[in-house]
Amino acid sequence: MESVTASELAGFAVGALLVWATISAPRIDAFISSSQRRSLGMCKRCGDLRMIACSKCKGVGSTKSGGLFGVNILADFYESFGKDESNAPSIPCTRCNAKGRFQCPDCCSQMS
Repeated sequence: MESVTASELAGFAVGALLVWATISAPRIDAFISSSQRRSLGMCKRCGDLRMIACSKCKGVGSTKSGGLFGVNILADFYESFGKDESNAPSIPCTRCNAKGRFQCPDCCSQMS
């Protein structure tokens, strides 16, 4: 490998920073929203909605079957762009019993 110029090194650094920001964005967003809810006196997890979305089906109530390890990666890719071109059948979510949501454990435990 020949000598690396300063602009190439800066490009690598900026690229690494962008990758780090992309990977850590959901965690940073969750931290900020949790602190905002706490400062307003709301539930940190649900924001006083008393319901949270199922992590398996993302609140839809059904999942797509097939694909690699039971997950259809291509269908998730198409759905992220708003296209539903998947032919995989939908099956009810077993984690939330096809409801798509759970009662917030933080709010509901305090009310009892």
